[in-house]
Amino acid sequence: MKFQGMTIGVPKEIMQGEDRVSSTPETVKKMVAEGATVLVEQGAGTGAFFDDAAYGEAGAQIVADVQDIFARADVILKVKEPLFNEKVGRHEAEMVRDGQYLITFLHPAAPVNHEMMKKLAATGVISLTLDGIPRISRAQSMDALTSMSTVAGYKAVLMAANRLPKFLPMVGTAVGVIKPANVLVIGTGVAGLQAVATAKRLGAVVTAVDIRPDAREQSTSLGAKAFDVGVPAEVAIGEGGYAQRLSDEWLAKEREALKPLVKTADIIILSALIPGKLAPILITEDMVASMPKGASIVDISIDQGGNCELSEAGKVVVKHGVTIDGTKNIPGMMPTSSTWMFANNIYQLLSFLAQDGKMVLDRNDPIVASTLTTIGKEIVHRGAREAMGL
Repeated sequence: MKFQGMTIGVPKEIMQGEDRVSSTPETVKKMVAEGATVLVEQGAGTGAFFDDAAYGEAGAQIVADVQDIFARADVILKVKEPLFNEKVGRHEAEMVRDGQYLITFLHPAAPVNHEMMKKLAATGVISLTLDGIPRISRAQSMDALTSMSTVAGYKAVLMAANRLPKFLPMVGTAVGVIKPANVLVIGTGVAGLQAVATAKRLGAVVTAVDIRPDAREQSTSLGAKAFDVGVPAEVAIGEGGYAQRLSDEWLAKEREALKPLVKTADIIILSALIPGKLAPILITEDMVASMPKGASIVDISIDQGGNCELSEAGKVVVKHGVTIDGTKNIPGMMPTSSTWMFANNIYQLLSFLAQDGKMVLDRNDPIVASTLTTIGKEIVHRGAREAMGL
């Protein structure tokens, strides 16, 4: 049996506003059926409307003290990166141990996570980051980043629209017609395309920007006006069809091309990411200052540093009359749908790694190579090492 003799821990997420959980009763039942002992922290699924009784019926052991879970589990499954747990007075990065496995979203290249990454490495924990899952056919079922991006793109538009002091669609009134709002979506990967579709459904005029020609073309099929910032395809496209990090020269040209679009945008959704690396700064403070007062920016890329110079991780700020939302866990605001997808993604990755009750890491496999973050008390993730100057 795949998980025979393995103990799997599911702690309650402790990030403020995070209601997701890494496993559902459905995925717990599968793990137990394959021989695992599954420890679920009391109340772990409550925010996503999965109660303790359902986990118990699925075969999980409900544990009151999260420290017991970290002490007993061979593998810890989480949604977000380790944080300080005020309830027990310890950082989660200090509760893991040498040789234990941790699978979660770590976003190791983001500067805000560098100290946490050093703590993890020092413990000897073997950590894998879900934002490193490669977009290859056999990894699709493990791709939590794509799943969460679908949620983030949809919800980001609703968040921005809720703050906007005007209508999104064109509205006819007895005193005249109110023009529709202008929505600018920068980065039309999974999140960006979902944002385009949602903004169009709400009646806005949508302009989409991506340095990759194919991504721009996909946005037009959803009703957006595609805008080409002039970056050549051979410069823009990296491994696997992802956007590639641009040189400072090309980045400056991209910002210059964006300025007239930014100046007229009522809403900007930012989702331009470089896999495993810091997100590029595409919107500067001067560009924000040029926007209409009351405009709204939602920076979906904040977990990797953000696309806006003024974005603050985990905060909503107002600068130059523009609201800039750096919420770190947008998918956590739709916990039932996002948990269902996430739990299935992490279960598929765990199933891929586990063989006869043991975790097996083939570091030549692209899935392992791109997700492995710490091992042997070292940070091995390429993007993290680059960002940290290691």
